[in-house]
Parts: sequence; C-alpha cells; structure tokens
Amino acid sequence: MFETIQGEGFHTGVPSIFIRLQGCPVGCPWCDTKHTWTLDDAFLTTAETVMTKTRESEAFFNTAGASVLAMFDTYGYQARHVVITGGEPCMYDLTAFTRLLHENGYSTQIETSGTYEIKCVPETWVTVSPKVDMKGGLPVLTSALKRADEIKHPVAMQKHIEELDVLLERLDGAFSGQICLQPISQQQRATDLAIKTCIERNWRLSLQTHKYIGIE
Repeated sequence: MFETIQGEGFHTGVPSIFIRLQGCPVGCPWCDTKHTWTLDDAFLTTAETVMTKTRESEAFFNTAGASVLAMFDTYGYQARHVVITGGEPCMYDLTAFTRLLHENGYSTQIETSGTYEIKCVPETWVTVSPKVDMKGGLPVLTSALKRADEIKHPVAMQKHIEELDVLLERLDGAFSGQICLQPISQQQRATDLAIKTCIERNWRLSLQTHKYIGIE
C-alpha cells in the first residue's frame, strides 16, 4: 500500500492510494509486479513489515477494511482516490471494502484483467485491462467487459488491436465507456501503433507516465 500519482488510463495525474492485493494466476509475461503473483502463507507477515520494506518481495499481510482506513491516517495519506489493484484484485469480493471507502469519503477504482467476476459497489470506477491468451489460460469474461467504465488494452503489435476488436464484438457496439491503448514496456513501435490507432478510432492513449517520471 502506498500513496502516489495515478500514472495510467483515464485517471492519469490523480493523487491516489494504491492497494495491491496478493495473488494472480493470469501469467502476463510482461508483468512488472510479478512479486504479487504468489499467494502462499509462507510469505504472510505483518503490516509493519510490508509497509517498511525497501525492495519488492512476495511478502503480504492480512487485515480488515477498518484497519486499512486507520493506516491511511497513520501514514499521513492525503489522497482521496483509492486504486485497488494487484495481482488480480477481483479474485476477491470487494463489495464491502469499496462500500466502506465510499462511506468514508473516498472514490475507488479497480484495475483488473477481466478474468474474474467483478464484485464492488456501483460507484467504483472499473478499469478492465483484458488479458487474452495468457499463460494462466483464463478467459476474459463478457460480464467484466460490460461492467467496465474503461477498457485499457496493452498493445505491442497489430494482433493485440485485433484481439481487442474481437472482445468488443461481444458488446454489440453497446460499450459507452473509455477505450485506452497502452503501449507495452514503452516500446517505440508499440507507442507508434497505439498513437496511430487512437487517432483513427478516436480512442485514448495511455502512457505509463509514472515510469517516465520515475515514481512508484
């Protein structure tokens, strides 16, 4: 859990508290948070240990929603936007937690691969970054695409655009949210393709700005 600036997608630039939930079976080869994949009690530790660690590790802690709110105060967080990510956050039912955050004056956002049913309050902004044909073999759910406020699709080559087109066909032209293309790993070829396609289709470009400016 940490406070920073949202670097991607529709909410780029918004001060945010990020909460990374442990565990992800999707298996994206380019993932930059592979330390969140392993959900093993051998890595279960205390909140203090995780919050003070100085390097990435598989260590994680369990706590209640009320305790998370208390930690916001303990660490002096000022942001009022909470991004729940992972790992794959939708492995968990987030209804009660997102409701608690909204009742206490926070806005919420979930970043998910779309491979699990999304369980949260209606007010939560849902960013689906659909992961197609990944190592874990999990399909992207149509229900997740329909729930999305934003589809943020990682692209490196033309086939990724075609994969997104196939997913959008499921919605019969009814998707009214934002579509953002995000170049994978800041590759120039991927960036050029994303820019070209966004202009052609009036979609948005999502750059991982936190990586360009060197923040978490």
